[in-house]
Amino acid sequence: MFTRLARAIGGGRVVALGLLGLCVALRLWDPAPVETLRVKTFDLFQQISPRSYQPLPVAIIDIDDPSLEEIGQWPWPRSLMGELVTRATAQGAVAIGFDMVFSERDRLSPEALLALFSDLDPGKRAQIAALPDTDTAFAEAVARSRVILGQTSLRSSVFDRADREPAPAVPHALLGDDPRPYLQRFPDLLQNLPALEAAAAGRGIFTVRPDVDGVFRRIPVTMLVQDSLRLGLAPEVLRVATGGQAFAIRTNAAGIEGVVLAGKLVVTDADGTVWPHFTPSVRDRFVSAADLLNDRVPPGRLAGHLVLVGTSAIGLEDFRSMPLGTRIPGVEIHAQVLENILTDSLLHRPNYAIAAEVTAMAVLGLLAILVVPLASASVTVLAALGALAGLGYGGWHLFEARKLLLDPSAPLLTMAVLVVSLIVANYLREERRRREIRGAFAQYVSPDLVAQLSENRDALRLGGETRELTLLFSDVRGFTAISERFKSDPQGLTRLMNRFLTVLSGAILAEKGTIDKFMGDAVMAFWNAPVPAPRHQHDACRAALAMRAATEALNATLDPDTPRIDVGVGLNTGVCVVGNMGSDLRFDYTALGDAVNLASRLEGQSKPYGVGIVLGETTARAVAEDFALLELDLIRVKGKAEAERIYALMGDATLRASAPFRAASANTEAMLAAYRARDWTEAEAARTALARSGADLDLSAYLDLWKDRIVEATAAPPPPDWDGVHVATSK
Repeated sequence: MFTRLARAIGGGRVVALGLLGLCVALRLWDPAPVETLRVKTFDLFQQISPRSYQPLPVAIIDIDDPSLEEIGQWPWPRSLMGELVTRATAQGAVAIGFDMVFSERDRLSPEALLALFSDLDPGKRAQIAALPDTDTAFAEAVARSRVILGQTSLRSSVFDRADREPAPAVPHALLGDDPRPYLQRFPDLLQNLPALEAAAAGRGIFTVRPDVDGVFRRIPVTMLVQDSLRLGLAPEVLRVATGGQAFAIRTNAAGIEGVVLAGKLVVTDADGTVWPHFTPSVRDRFVSAADLLNDRVPPGRLAGHLVLVGTSAIGLEDFRSMPLGTRIPGVEIHAQVLENILTDSLLHRPNYAIAAEVTAMAVLGLLAILVVPLASASVTVLAALGALAGLGYGGWHLFEARKLLLDPSAPLLTMAVLVVSLIVANYLREERRRREIRGAFAQYVSPDLVAQLSENRDALRLGGETRELTLLFSDVRGFTAISERFKSDPQGLTRLMNRFLTVLSGAILAEKGTIDKFMGDAVMAFWNAPVPAPRHQHDACRAALAMRAATEALNATLDPDTPRIDVGVGLNTGVCVVGNMGSDLRFDYTALGDAVNLASRLEGQSKPYGVGIVLGETTARAVAEDFALLELDLIRVKGKAEAERIYALMGDATLRASAPFRAASANTEAMLAAYRARDWTEAEAARTALARSGADLDLSAYLDLWKDRIVEATAAPPPPDWDGVHVATSK
């Protein structure tokens, strides 16, 4: 069934459908590489168009490296932290949030110092003991201001000590279904000292989880900590600064829709997180802690501001990777969240994002599967590039114009995979068709010519080149009698000739010959074109011998009443023009020239001389050392003025080396020399010796021809100007 389906709609489309299903499944599964590609795409959008910084009532009191150098190493005494709160409040700070947690007693408190310096004299110990407690001083400063202490949530319960108080509840309301199933969960919480917790106006969670690649992109507005609904540090600062009213969580069927905070809806992702639109790190947000403590901050610098306290000191290592490709202090992330909320510039990934992206993948993928196999390569590439550019621009436009985060990378990558797979399938299909056409074409011309034309289309033009070729013509002797035998069975004659021409073609192609054409029972072939053959004369001779042997093998398989097939072959070498000959509408790859005509005439001489293969003089000179040749005559073929010395190809080098053949060759040379010297008696003696040489050669017709010539010359000698050339009267 699958095979029938593949044939019906195309194997390439079936593979592409499978790839589309795999891409959709991967997107729904959303493994780390897919998620990373998506968020990196969103990073690219922010890097192209980061949020422009504008002064807002948000500031950071920065425990920076100059502050540590001036005041001393961290942690500072809690009394100094209390002084920091007092001075910020005096500057007009509306609320102060700490991006740090004070979970342990101050190591510089009087109690800690007395334990550390146990060998002090009683007087000094009494003086230290009389000093105010630093944690208490800090708590009193916190109580006099509007301070939001930072807390950090933990993924596992490692601080579940019995003396730790549960986190105080934060007033909230629920608008819609229970949000707990959708929120990020933290089983435990690292809190501040109880006295500090009691004095604080609010408590915010500053924990932020990075994405799989370690970049901090999504900040929780609300989360579930110790089964309690809590706010992150930045929204808690805003809540306290605007009166400390309850926050509300709005949910829908897809998850969290947003958090109502300070009278406005902060739209979130389904899990209660937001995507800040970041600016690069800007020093205008920061106020050095040392400057604040030493009265170097201009009056009113913090007036009306939401203030966060954190650190940018290198040694304290509170730096986070951000989407813009840089690292910023962790406290600045919370400051930017506040800025985004105040300016309504948060990015938003809607609850329908996954459905929209998968739908885009499916629709565009199916469209590609439908269209690509039908289009040309250029149209496919242009359409694919247009679709990919459209996807990329569409994602960018939604980001830039509407602050929406819809991922173009998954549809884009799916389109790329499908288009490439379909192009490859098209290529393989065309290659298969090309092979089929090439195979069919090779039935008509040489496979070497087919290969050359496939690689060089410019060869398919009228015209040719001058090249030395060895040409072969073959014909069936007595074909008229064979045709008469099949007079009542023309199909039988066709089958017989197809078998015969097949074995001849195989012999030619085995020696890398080019079959020019079939002419009924005749064959024309040549060597040294289109593919060069350095020993083309030898190749042609081997092919001719193989053709004769193959014909004899075919005769052995025929019915006894079927006439025996005998083939005559003519070979000649000469300079020809070879190439595409014909008209602009129809042409053949063929050879033209005097050498072609002579090769055809030589084939015609195989019958009167009674030999199977006749060679021209040029061919014979090239192969004389490697094949058994006998000179036949010096003739002037019909239509030519010049005489041609012709030879019979009797066999290969093994026959040439045999003693009987050497004797036959010597007697033939003697007969021809005596005849041309008008010594008829010596010529007849040499002919008789040739007949008795014992060579296993079928020369009866040749010997009879020369007997008749010698008798005729003896009875009527030729004229004195006779040159020994025989004029052939037949083709």
